[in-house]
Amino acid sequence: MSSRGQVVIPLDMRKDIKEGEKLIVIKRDDEIILKKSISETALWSEKSLAKTWLNEEEDEAWKDL
Repeated sequence: MSSRGQVVIPLDMRKDIKEGEKLIVIKRDDEIILKKSISETALWSEKSLAKTWLNEEEDEAWKDL
């Protein structure tokens, strides 16, 4: 990470991201997740349900799907 907080995404990981496309950053415990932006309604839903979705019990339940 640069002194200005900038991070370089490797080329092979950004090949499906177009210039100007919006991305969202999600902080979960010690992880930082970068996702393509989704509709505002879906974003609000994700935020409101994060406590339900983002936990070890849910991760374990869905890991084989």
